[in-house]
Amino acid sequence: MVPLLLVLLLAIVLFGVGFAVKVLWWIALAVLVLWVIGFLARGTTAGGGRGRWYRW
Repeated sequence: MVPLLLVLLLAIVLFGVGFAVKVLWWIALAVLVLWVIGFLARGTTAGGGRGRWYRW
């Protein structure tokens, strides 16, 4: 009985980790798309140089 419970617990943990990793991949993809859009749509600065759309 204990090995069956351990296998079920392991399956639940692995399912949860797999779901979390899939969600993180979708979040990373959305951030990448936003970064590319911001990179392509950035404006120029008043001095005529190439401006950055982010502040670091």
